[in-house]
Amino acid sequence: MQRNAVTSGGAFATIGVADPAAPGEQGSRVIAVRPILTYGAPVLREKAQPVTEPLDSLRSLVEDMFETMYSEPGIGLAAPQVGVSKRLVVLAEVADDEAGRNVGPRLVLVNPTIHWFSGDRVPYEEGCLSVPEITENVERPRAIRFGFTDLEGNRHEREAEGLLARVVQHEVDHLDGILFIDRLSLIKKQLLRKRLKRLAAGMAG
Repeated sequence: MQRNAVTSGGAFATIGVADPAAPGEQGSRVIAVRPILTYGAPVLREKAQPVTEPLDSLRSLVEDMFETMYSEPGIGLAAPQVGVSKRLVVLAEVADDEAGRNVGPRLVLVNPTIHWFSGDRVPYEEGCLSVPEITENVERPRAIRFGFTDLEGNRHEREAEGLLARVVQHEVDHLDGILFIDRLSLIKKQLLRKRLKRLAAGMAG
């Protein structure tokens, strides 16, 4: 999900995330910015596979995903967006309350699942690193309860509201082969059809 999003009130909101560090050495390995796949790439429409391998084997990929996300800049990135069909997500430092004051640490979500959605839905202008230059209002549940495993193997269960709830829903959609444009009305999809065809043609070329 993109770092800059338009609020439902129509004004741009800059999400408070840490500035990315310059690419450099970590031990003997250079952290890489990976290409982000865009609309039309088949892997974006696949249901990602659960992570079953040792979690330590994911560390290089996770480092690259954070570097890639911050370089765009973004606030969330799912592994399929960099061509890896695994149920793995990285999230930047975003607020988990509606007031936007409770900003938590960045997160790594291994095999995330959403267990509960609130009944009330709120609109928010979403963008996606895999659907560049397109933003649209998307209605999603205001609050969620979700679970995930971290890179140390600890399982977490937590509730979230505000931007964190939205970003988790957006990124878990990616793991199920769903893009935010799939959640738009039929009329909006029709209006975007030509732009999406150009994006898909770019991937095919």
